[in-house]
Amino acid sequence: MNNPLLEISKTISSTTNINTIISKIKSVFTPLQELNLFYYDYSTKKLKDVINNFSSVEEMYDKTAVETIYRKFLQLSKSDYSIDDKGRCILIPLKMSDTIYGMIELRYEFKPLNIEYLIDELIILSNILLLWIQNKLLDDRLRINSDFYDALKNIAKIIETQYELNYIIPLIGEMIDKFVSNHLIYIFLRKDLEYKLFWPNACRDKKIYDLLDKLSKKSGYIISDNRKIGVFPLINNGHLIGCIAAHSTIDELSPKEIEYINQLTKQSSATIERANSYAEVLQHATLDALTGLNNRHQFEIRLKQEYAGAKRQNKPLCAMMLDIDFFKSINDTYGHATGDKVLKTVANVIKDKLREYDIPSRYGGEEFCILLPQTNIEEASIVAERLRSAVETKAIETFIEKDDSNKNISVTISIGLSQLKETDMAEDLYKRADKALYKAKETGRNKVVVYYD
Repeated sequence: MNNPLLEISKTISSTTNINTIISKIKSVFTPLQELNLFYYDYSTKKLKDVINNFSSVEEMYDKTAVETIYRKFLQLSKSDYSIDDKGRCILIPLKMSDTIYGMIELRYEFKPLNIEYLIDELIILSNILLLWIQNKLLDDRLRINSDFYDALKNIAKIIETQYELNYIIPLIGEMIDKFVSNHLIYIFLRKDLEYKLFWPNACRDKKIYDLLDKLSKKSGYIISDNRKIGVFPLINNGHLIGCIAAHSTIDELSPKEIEYINQLTKQSSATIERANSYAEVLQHATLDALTGLNNRHQFEIRLKQEYAGAKRQNKPLCAMMLDIDFFKSINDTYGHATGDKVLKTVANVIKDKLREYDIPSRYGGEEFCILLPQTNIEEASIVAERLRSAVETKAIETFIEKDDSNKNISVTISIGLSQLKETDMAEDLYKRADKALYKAKETGRNKVVVYYD
């Protein structure tokens, strides 16, 4: 007969999946009915549910259950184990030296046989599990540290190719959100002495706004008394240009999280200020800096010109709205440098497949708008399908930093089309194309949809 602890040790050494480990423990210590595993985080002073991805128990259980769990944990600090009166619930502390780091809770339907021998084995098991938990947390911290420095570099690099705050700030918010997953992140910009929420769409917590009133360029970051809210100033050239706020109703901000947000906020300050300066320089330019296509401002000018010409000459005019499918997942998976390469590649395909007098523009983010003068909807459909197919078959070489290797990826696009009607205003043309694009994305993506009344 195999040694049960040896079986569990082999499983633990071969996997990082806690569910696999728990399943093995349950199979060895039959007839075990329920097993819970908790770890105490001394930095946040919270018990974490190890099996549920180290979520705080306050997040996982109701108030009564939370109070019961903490009471059992405190009870174990004075003993090596605990058994209820019926002998069916066993609590074993996770201890190192005299410090308790958590506990195992085992529930049986009936009182197990040889309970004294079982307790001895469970105490050994608790030492094995504590070592596994601490190693996992250390690995996670090392990975987060690596991702943190990657995020700092990415925030710095964004401005090399992007200068629209509507595009930049959501990227920054998503990057910061990775490091404080238990807190909501908000980004405010300051104008005329008032803070305006820029990302996400809503913030209804009055306590955040109360802290904003206390923020100044000299105050540094401010943490609420309960340590669940933090506001971090965006400062550039001695001016307070906004702030980044983190908020949770459950978890306190740990010292490490505060350090992460503070450093990322400083990097974001420089990026946002450079974007503002760059936007001022480029506001009269006609081309998008990344793709070389017309920018949105120039698109609006050309739309008015082509609209007037089509009306005057009684010639057809079509608009094509184009969007790269699942573009956010490309940024998340391969990084923003690859996302930029995808945008440039799609733009090059567009330039290659259009006629000399067609008018392609980068509308914003991963969206493009193309005006097709002297083109009816049937002809425009052929052009659109040609574009869709060319993008789908285009291999895009990207460098995978973690693997130190190159890889070819491919993307698809969704396209919406519309033709100018006699009663249209200029903006009606591309708005209908945008509605058709929305339908293309809603009904499966990688397709062309024509807007018909």
